[in-house]
Amino acid sequence: MKNITVLFFATLRDRAGTRSINMEVPAQTTVASLRSLLDAEFHSLNGLASHSLVAVNREYVFDEFEIPAGAEVALFPAVSGG
Repeated sequence: MKNITVLFFATLRDRAGTRSINMEVPAQTTVASLRSLLDAEFHSLNGLASHSLVAVNREYVFDEFEIPAGAEVALFPAVSGG
């Protein structure tokens, strides 16, 4: 197990009811598995974690990225526009 900090921004913060949380996650947690953990823990997100942009230690990452111990993980709602 390893500890990480998860930061929520914009509507994700509103839905989660907090700016950040400290979590203990399994050793080989990927971004995809973290999304699932967050959706299960925060029912108020209504699946938004699954469609959010994710940055680990201030760099955007893909679902297969393995989150290191002590990481700061930021979730941003997906944005569309034209």
